[in-house]
Amino acid sequence: MRFTVVALLAGLCALALAHPQHKITDKQFLERQRDIFRLFKYVNQPSYYKDHVEIAQNYNIHEHYDYYTKPEVAKYYYQIYKYGLLPRGEIFSVFYEEHLQQAIALYKLFYYAKDYETFYKTAVWARQHVNEGVYLYSLSVAIVHRADTYGVILPPIYEIYPYYFYNNEVIQQAYRYKQQYYGQGAQQGEEHGSYHGYTINANYSGYYLNLHPEQSLSYFTEDVGVNAFYYYYNIFYPHWLGGDEYDYEHDHRGEQYYYVYQQILARYYLERLSNGFGEIPFYNWEVPFETGYYPSLQYPNGLQFPTRPNYAHLYEYFYNYGQRYGNNKYAYSYTHVQDYERRISEAIDRGYVYTHDGEKVNLYTEEGFNVLGNLVESNPDSPDRYYYGALHVYARHLLGYSYQPVDKYHVAPSALEHYETSLRDPAFYQFYKRIVLYFQKYKSRLPSYTEQDLYFQGVEVKNVEFDRLVTYFDYFYSDVSNAVFVTPQEYENDKVQIRVRQERLNHKPFTYKIYVQSEKEQEAVVRVYLGPKYDEYGRYFNISQNRLNFVEFEHFKYQLKAGENVIERNSHQNYFFENDRTSYKELYQQVVGALEGNGEFSVDADEAYFGFPRRFLLPKGTYGGQEFQFYVIVSPYVPYKHHQEEYDDSKYYYPRVGSGAQHIDNYPFGYPFDRPIHYDQIFYNIPNSYFYTTKVYHRHVDDINTSTSTSHHH
Repeated sequence: MRFTVVALLAGLCALALAHPQHKITDKQFLERQRDIFRLFKYVNQPSYYKDHVEIAQNYNIHEHYDYYTKPEVAKYYYQIYKYGLLPRGEIFSVFYEEHLQQAIALYKLFYYAKDYETFYKTAVWARQHVNEGVYLYSLSVAIVHRADTYGVILPPIYEIYPYYFYNNEVIQQAYRYKQQYYGQGAQQGEEHGSYHGYTINANYSGYYLNLHPEQSLSYFTEDVGVNAFYYYYNIFYPHWLGGDEYDYEHDHRGEQYYYVYQQILARYYLERLSNGFGEIPFYNWEVPFETGYYPSLQYPNGLQFPTRPNYAHLYEYFYNYGQRYGNNKYAYSYTHVQDYERRISEAIDRGYVYTHDGEKVNLYTEEGFNVLGNLVESNPDSPDRYYYGALHVYARHLLGYSYQPVDKYHVAPSALEHYETSLRDPAFYQFYKRIVLYFQKYKSRLPSYTEQDLYFQGVEVKNVEFDRLVTYFDYFYSDVSNAVFVTPQEYENDKVQIRVRQERLNHKPFTYKIYVQSEKEQEAVVRVYLGPKYDEYGRYFNISQNRLNFVEFEHFKYQLKAGENVIERNSHQNYFFENDRTSYKELYQQVVGALEGNGEFSVDADEAYFGFPRRFLLPKGTYGGQEFQFYVIVSPYVPYKHHQEEYDDSKYYYPRVGSGAQHIDNYPFGYPFDRPIHYDQIFYNIPNSYFYTTKVYHRHVDDINTSTSTSHHH
């Protein structure tokens, strides 16, 4: 079956099964896909499509309450709409309670529309009347959760909202081109005649200003694909959704929450090693926060993103100095963070938590880790959201060093207060390191795996071979026309074309082989991890100290035959990584073409789901070659226990959110590195696993094109 699916990963979730193309011929689906693409165009200004203008003028929510499966949702939305919501043009952040409540109310309005037609009309109405940030967020969440829009592709967020992905000098150049040159045909910087527009060369922050050394990692932390992955993960799994409103139980969402962050940190650490940095720093709330941050971003209304100085004081007195803040709860973030961390820590030490009505829940059971994950994320499935609190929300306010708002509709959120920009700030990794350490405190009480636990009777991994691993930077183009403002005519005819050219990390395609000897025919599951072998000083790293730095590289089910098995895989097959997304304009033209009978519209699961960019499969490495190690373990296949029973994955070309279908097997995330290791030797003794040391070489792209000697085997 083509679409049996996956474990979450390393960058988590993109069902890439060697990218099967899913050809779509269903006319109704194509029309919906076209409709939805049109809803995302130039979201910072009203839509000028005639049908949109007409629907927005004539559709009234208050006359159609019975068009929603929960009419009270529509009544409530209309009521708060009349009271006055976040105005258009103002900055929206999901980390401000007032903004979030409005976004949730709008999501429910979309989600509970009885049929697609009502959903579409409601979306068009909101497109013209609601704050663009709220609209964009709520609509995206609704599309991926509604049954009748399953499979519909969301256009790349970095093209829809370029302000959050490209530095302000890029946006400034786009404005300048639009004012000075628009209408004069192609401009400078063109390499091929097929593109009739303007190309801007984009750098990463730190090329213009002499910033904190940590910002030399900006090619990773500011990568549009890496940041888009994190944004989409939070669209599929918003921290506020769950409970009675949406069933995430089958996905084991709490455990998944932990694993996403643990894997992001592990992947970031590999990149740090490639640049001579060591461990992600640890901080205390009482000590000035060493790592400053200068975002180099600006909001569409011209306001700059707040910056954090080096050695920032986090106490209320310093943090709010000179500002009026009254009873604004975010001004007291330092106190909230202290309270919530203490409560979480005590719960882990005690081994149980209380629900909001006083019922005791044991954490050291089979489901306990999942409960702890829900509690730390503070999602609706948490035993008590109010007592254990939204630690991450207050920590983001505090570390982001944003100013206290004069009122709830004039906020200046920091980079940490948007999912699109969080990963850009080094403080993100330092905070989530604290979170991962809380989870590890829990895990430290679990027994270590024994040789018997890890052993697979009659199976031996004989050898592993990889091609030479080479990384380089190449150019990536994305359309940023949405950054500028256009006239109704320009809106209709799509004439404004501005794109960005930016260098992004990539690697040469490679294959690898795993040689497995099996006594009999049996179902197995193969895991491959990539991790460091030495620290930044070249000191050997024991696996017991190093286990959390391994990134899940591959995870798949395999039918072993009796005798020798040669499992051959390549760098295009990893489930968890996705190819570059297709540009919004290209996708739109394909859909329109398919509807008109000119060409076809084929998608792979990457476009509709989310995953870590395949470009970042390997860390950058060094010119002389940096040593890393792969760990391969072959285990008996154990089916996942929590799949939704009525789920039929032949109907779906990527895992339906909430179905549990992205789980390959029933092992814990990160197995066998998910528990403390007391005796490293166990991992070397078991015959069904294998450590393979290799080097990752970094080259200039031109050297690769001229060299023929880079693809030999070891």
